[in-house]
Amino acid sequence: MTTAATQQSAGSGLKRLVERYPFLPALAILVVLLALNGIYQPRSVSLVGITGLVKTYLALMLLAVAQTYVVFAGDIDLSAGAIVSLVNVVIIVLMEQWGGGPFMVLAAMGVGILAGFACGIINGFVVAGLRLQAIVATFATSIFFTGLALYVLPVAGMPAPAAFWRTYGGRFFEVPFVFYAVAVLATVLYLLACTRLVTRLLAVGDDAQAAFQSGLPVTAIRIRGYVLCGLFAALAAFCITGDTASGDPLVGGKMTLFSVAAVVLGGTALSGGFGTVVGSLIGALIIGLINSLVYFMGVPSQWQNLVQGVAILLALMAGVMIGRRARR
Repeated sequence: MTTAATQQSAGSGLKRLVERYPFLPALAILVVLLALNGIYQPRSVSLVGITGLVKTYLALMLLAVAQTYVVFAGDIDLSAGAIVSLVNVVIIVLMEQWGGGPFMVLAAMGVGILAGFACGIINGFVVAGLRLQAIVATFATSIFFTGLALYVLPVAGMPAPAAFWRTYGGRFFEVPFVFYAVAVLATVLYLLACTRLVTRLLAVGDDAQAAFQSGLPVTAIRIRGYVLCGLFAALAAFCITGDTASGDPLVGGKMTLFSVAAVVLGGTALSGGFGTVVGSLIGALIIGLINSLVYFMGVPSQWQNLVQGVAILLALMAGVMIGRRARR
């Protein structure tokens, strides 16, 4: 009797833990992938290897965060990658035209933030204001934003100022710049988590009708979710510009679905109302580690996409199974 009661108590405790921290299954998968990467390439788990991983996938991490705030409210943004592309070419062209000096670089980044904000407003208006289906409306705006990006920079390859990409890949006081960026990101996410906006987004995603009846401005809340998505997508564009050191009007095309996959891998429900931003960050790192592992294993180039897709699917299945067993 005592043993059965103890097991039941432990099971209920684990269930509460997973419900409170839905990213725990993803964290377990992340640890396994880190170990596998270390086996095939020991340098990948060194400080240099971890720095390279964060530097390469910080843009995806930010875009996963951007997608999460929209998904919290039960929506989705298929234009997130197109916003990255648009902001990327806008800041590259402005830096080129304005001379590439430090103040002009900051000014161009400010315009990039405004561009991301404007894209978020547009998405929020067409989805929440006009009450169009999010998946269709944002697919349409993604085509529109991509067209704008191609108009601004028809051909990829315009280089970024050296000061920009050297800063992103450089060190300050012997600490890689990307770690400062991660620290700032963590602070911003913590401050956002302390606001009522995140709670309201989750409330709308959980039951929009009940949220409306309780007096919450559902339309305004959904618009704010899209605005947050646009702002974080602009930050992702800064990172991918620093990593690639060039402008490309199609650079964010593949990132949209990867951001959705990262959100799901992190334990956030696409139906809304449940999840964490931390889980999305872990999900983005899982995708990065899968890509690295496929490369370290020497998979032929023609098979890499197939293997990556299967690996992401297996990781998603493992996360779901671990989560369900823990809840039982």
